[in-house]
Amino acid sequence: MTLRVNVNPERLRWARDRARLDVDTLAQRFRKYPLWEAGTAQPTLKQLEGVARATHAPIGAFFLSKPLEEPLPLPDYRTLGDRSLSRPSVDLLDTIYLCQRRQDWYREFAQLERLDPPRLFSSATIDSPIEDTARQIGKSLAFDVGDRAALSTWEDALRLFIAHIDASGVLVMVNGIVGNNTSRRLDPAEFRGFALSDDLAPLIFVNGTDAKAAQMFTLAHELAHICLGQSALSDTDLSSAPSHRVETWCNRVAAELLVPRASLGEQHRPGADLPAETRRLARHYKVSSLVVLRRLLDVGAISREAFEAAYAAELRRFASVSRSGGDFHPTLRMRVGQRFGRALA
Repeated sequence: MTLRVNVNPERLRWARDRARLDVDTLAQRFRKYPLWEAGTAQPTLKQLEGVARATHAPIGAFFLSKPLEEPLPLPDYRTLGDRSLSRPSVDLLDTIYLCQRRQDWYREFAQLERLDPPRLFSSATIDSPIEDTARQIGKSLAFDVGDRAALSTWEDALRLFIAHIDASGVLVMVNGIVGNNTSRRLDPAEFRGFALSDDLAPLIFVNGTDAKAAQMFTLAHELAHICLGQSALSDTDLSSAPSHRVETWCNRVAAELLVPRASLGEQHRPGADLPAETRRLARHYKVSSLVVLRRLLDVGAISREAFEAAYAAELRRFASVSRSGGDFHPTLRMRVGQRFGRALA
């Protein structure tokens, strides 16, 4: 006789909702799943373990009297308009948990090795002037526009930027999947990056599924959070002003760091065809064309109407461009971060 598990259908529904799956999807793997969630049938323990794996849920959660509560472990600055986004996905949560474990390990390592705290950590406040802050970050990292302009690709610029941040003492991890699980792709529409504050082991995570040029801005934005000494989950949307003052400040610092106002005044060619000029400047600064458009708007070089039309056109262009996965070994090094990998070695 096959033993069945008396599992609460509400816990099954919680796990499915948490994994953002529908009933039909799970029914393709477990024929009787709709009956289990309806409470008219019960799974075996092996089948329940399969559901746990499919939904990335701990098996013990199915036997709790109440759904497992998983508060987001860092401030959430993601918004859609003026509304906060819905409950984070299990992929996002698992990525944050993984980075927290790595951060805890590295902090102990830094204490044992008596490493100095990174100079950039908590080096600014929300009232610090934007241009002064960006200038100090660039000076501390020894990372300027000329370095990027001399490089041929966005990938090279991103690697250089990461290397400079890594050398400053900040952990940087770039990944487009959860850990090494290629079936769990991170969604850039949900988040683009986050920062985990710590005086000895500050950590920046960048969603690697985003375009390389977009990752440059995310990296700079999260670095601004590190300079404030604050953890944060961000989406770095440039189409409008964020509702959070902290996000506005971080966006402005990141933009000034990557596309300095003075430099843009020298490089911009007024009267040039806007799409062509935007892409030329994007190649020069090695940033997304969306960042260039935002900077042109900020300095008054284009109108709000022109900005919105060009921004929408660039979003459509990005949507039509496919992205490759890249070479495995460099990608693996980016996933764990250079500083973290050296510490392990």
